[in-house]
Amino acid sequence: MVNNNKLSTTTLLNNGVEMPLLGLGVYDMYRDEAEAAVLTALETGYRLIDTAAMYANEKEIGNAIKKSSIPRKELFVTTKVNNTDQGYDSTLKAFERSCKLLQMDYVDLYLVHWPIKRKRKETWKALETLYSNKQVRCIGVANYLVPFLEELKNYSSVTPAVDQVEFSPYLFLEDVLNYTKEHKIQLQSYTPLVRGKRMNDPKLLGLAKKYNKTPAQIILRWNIQLGVSAIPKSSNPVRIKENFDVFDFEIEEADIRLMNGFHENLRVVDDPMIML
Repeated sequence: MVNNNKLSTTTLLNNGVEMPLLGLGVYDMYRDEAEAAVLTALETGYRLIDTAAMYANEKEIGNAIKKSSIPRKELFVTTKVNNTDQGYDSTLKAFERSCKLLQMDYVDLYLVHWPIKRKRKETWKALETLYSNKQVRCIGVANYLVPFLEELKNYSSVTPAVDQVEFSPYLFLEDVLNYTKEHKIQLQSYTPLVRGKRMNDPKLLGLAKKYNKTPAQIILRWNIQLGVSAIPKSSNPVRIKENFDVFDFEIEEADIRLMNGFHENLRVVDDPMIML
């Protein structure tokens, strides 16, 4: 549930934990690049950092957080169990490794990275154990479309706080958006900027001109006004700062509806339905 203030920077998750709406994604960043990007983001005002065991940069993310002057309790750190580590015992061990690399004794949000066949139930049960033991503040899933969320209801005792999926004006998953709102699951968009593939779309450029913002800022603001959290990835200091500058304007409702119509089923990541 997004806070009532339309220009709010945070959302309240279904277990009462507050999470920033906008964060930094660190996919495909390594070593000094990853560390520098996180430091720049924290200096800019970001408080949500999203990583994963699969990204092989948890150590660098931890280093950057240690070097920053931001108290740990003011940050929201997400990581994810790798596909090769799914299963009950292996997930618990993977979580310990992630904490060690991040140099933290807890993470704010731990996600099942992909809905791996025959591993989903036991992996989720491991996350529920971590949550019960207060080793994580929130648990959730990634790449779970509606069929996976429906399946999860059959064996879960904790509703996921977050569902992180590929979502953009060009991949407008209205069914997932409506389902997560109905079930009080916070939808979060990765690759919200479609890895730059549509930044020259004339329709998007027209809106950027109208609001005197960049195309990226228009897309990120669209996410936020839909109540969707976004974690754009960038290691460019200018882009990192630009992506965060989206809380000083609002897109008109008619233009939100217009952007919903940009949908063309454009994916830059595999369709999770192949895992069904």
